[in-house]
Amino acid sequence: MTRKTILLIGFIILKFVLQYVLLSPEYDLHRDEYLHLNQAHHLAWGYLSVPPVTSWISYLIFLLGNSVFWVKFFPALFGVLTLVIVWKTIEALKGNLYALILGAICILLSSLLRINMLYQPNSLDVLCWTAFYYVIILYIKTENTKWFYIGAVVFAFGFLNKYNILFLLIGLLPALLLSPQRKILAQKKVYFALLLGLLLILPNLLWQYNNQFPIVHHMKELAETQLVNVDRMGFLKEQLLFFIGAVPVIIAALYALLFYKPFSKYKLFFGTIIFTLLVFLYFKAKAYYAIGLYPVYIAFGSVFLSDILKSGWKRYLQPVFILIPVLFFIPIYHFAFPNKSPEYIVQHPEHYKNLGMLRWEDGKDHALPQDFADMLGWKELARKTDSVYSALPNEDKTIVLCDNYGQAGAINYYTKKGIKAVSFNADYVNWFDLTITYKNLIRVKEYEEEDNEFKETSPYFKTSRIAGTINNPYAREYKTTIFVFTDATVNINKRLEQEIKDEKDYSK
Repeated sequence: MTRKTILLIGFIILKFVLQYVLLSPEYDLHRDEYLHLNQAHHLAWGYLSVPPVTSWISYLIFLLGNSVFWVKFFPALFGVLTLVIVWKTIEALKGNLYALILGAICILLSSLLRINMLYQPNSLDVLCWTAFYYVIILYIKTENTKWFYIGAVVFAFGFLNKYNILFLLIGLLPALLLSPQRKILAQKKVYFALLLGLLLILPNLLWQYNNQFPIVHHMKELAETQLVNVDRMGFLKEQLLFFIGAVPVIIAALYALLFYKPFSKYKLFFGTIIFTLLVFLYFKAKAYYAIGLYPVYIAFGSVFLSDILKSGWKRYLQPVFILIPVLFFIPIYHFAFPNKSPEYIVQHPEHYKNLGMLRWEDGKDHALPQDFADMLGWKELARKTDSVYSALPNEDKTIVLCDNYGQAGAINYYTKKGIKAVSFNADYVNWFDLTITYKNLIRVKEYEEEDNEFKETSPYFKTSRIAGTINNPYAREYKTTIFVFTDATVNINKRLEQEIKDEKDYSK
């Protein structure tokens, strides 16, 4: 076993270990994770929220036992594979051992630790971006057309994971047209590869067509509720934070792509980062959408620095570039991850506020970072819902209806009573089982100052009461209320059918 292999294995082990130790057991899963896990029981070629790949992984997690260990394993695995591909990219660019170590440390001690902490499509999205750029480098280096087809498969898999990878192509195309590599577009096999990619994503496109393109509604809703609060200058500032310890390496990469002779064939990558960031800025995208851009530039920068620092007095600067990401990681370790209790964060808000972590998607500051607040209160909700459910007569004819997908997914993940909660929110609108004639309703509702639930719903049932609330003051679901309505005096199913229809019509 070579020294390179031993080092790579060491980085892989360290990456896995860090992903598990950076999450305090005080936190539950994230609200998005519950939705993605629920998709394992409703396999399809598309969803209102994400493309289908996440559901395939969720099904595998389900087969493996559905434990938190496996939920966290897969995003960690995708992070490890991202590191490995950066390592292989450095090797393809003829980087030495120092370049490999520098690149691996820059990837390891970065915001990817936080991305790879959550079971969301983002970890695989970054991996697919990195793999696609690696394929481009290998084609430019070898001019072997097999890489066209491999690139098509990588892109298709990335598309079926998260539509965000379309921005990669949008940013790449003008850079390609402005570079000598535009000769690629004259090769017939490029278009056969494009056809292969189209065939691979076709099932999802057909699903979108048959469901009136819900992605359009989803993007419109996202733009109106979240992206409207995105500040373009804030977007650019956050780009620096993702790989803050690697900023000198990335700057070195951009310089090298313009002036370093061994990289002359790869000059299109300079235009690629510029055009891709401009597209993200134009659409007021969330800052983390662009995170997949940077790993390949860390590879370029590491190789360039390893070459110019290999002799003379400059060789004494080699440890400096390795120490920079390590030193930046120390404060990041203390504040960027949910490894501190909610009480600690509330008592020390200045650190988190200075990093902009208390600003939520609504544009306002809160007590905890949004992701952290989204990982609290779920076990409490599921436990209380189970207790209410098991005490009802005809529990098999009881529907648990939630306000949002996080509530429904958390109840379904933690339930000991086999509850299958639903919601008119996100994909749950398609998962109602209307073959059951419902008599009771457990209504899980977000807290509102003036709640009209009793007034609106109790006339259709013989009894009604409040059975519990979420008491964790740090949870985003704080004061979420569990209402119980029993012995329906009307046909619940017909009302549900109408509301499902109304929700779907609104989404068109």
